Amino acid sequence: MNVILLERIEKLGQMGDIVSVKPGFARNFLLPQRKALRATEDNVALFEARKTQLETDNLTLKAEAESVAEKMEGAGVTAIRNAGEAGQLYGSVSGRDIADGLTETGYTVDRRQVVIEHPIKMLGIFPVRVVLHPEVSVTVTVNVARSPEEAETQAERAARGEDPVVLGQAEGDEDLMNDEVAITMMDREERRAAREAARAAEAEAEAAAEAARRGRGGRNRSDRSRGDDAKGDEQPG
Repeated sequence: MNVILLERIEKLGQMGDIVSVKPGFARNFLLPQRKALRATEDNVALFEARKTQLETDNLTLKAEAESVAEKMEGAGVTAIRNAGEAGQLYGSVSGRDIADGLTETGYTVDRRQVVIEHPIKMLGIFPVRVVLHPEVSVTVTVNVARSPEEAETQAERAARGEDPVVLGQAEGDEDLMNDEVAITMMDREERRAAREAARAAEAEAEAAAEAARRGRGGRNRSDRSRGDDAKGDEQPG
């Protein structure tokens, strides 16, 4: 289906572009959201007649969005969630959760403006993009923790450039945790080396056995040959 874009659509085109899209995308998103018109002759003429006003309105909305983006710079949301020992959430953090959190801090954001590139299903601090206008977006942080205290610790660690999440250990036990990881890695290397040595010994034994079989076969053929020669010598001339 061909449509005329009434605003910039990311990865699709700019205002006024006539583009081809899947019918479902047009019917379920572009047309009901008034982001596009069907590219009929009448609608093309209508767009050309309203083009100047649409461009003026767009510039006004863009300027307003840029002003809001400046105020939102550095904004963040804290999401308190239950999680397992490995840090995996019992659920996920949705766009609605983030929009509600931003609204509580004084910003008016709709869940459809929140762009989550990858599902948030772990503890940690994640960057999330908020689209304020087709040409203006701002990145906010989402701090996912099991308690407000843990969220504060994660924020402090992230500010120091450290991994914000420490699982199953108090912050003072990091060295012990690192030692345990190192010991586990050494054990794995030793087991791997032992398996490789066993395979090499097995291959060497098989090669020796094969060589012995070939040696016996050669001796048997030689014995048979000498026996045949002896029989030939016994026959009268």
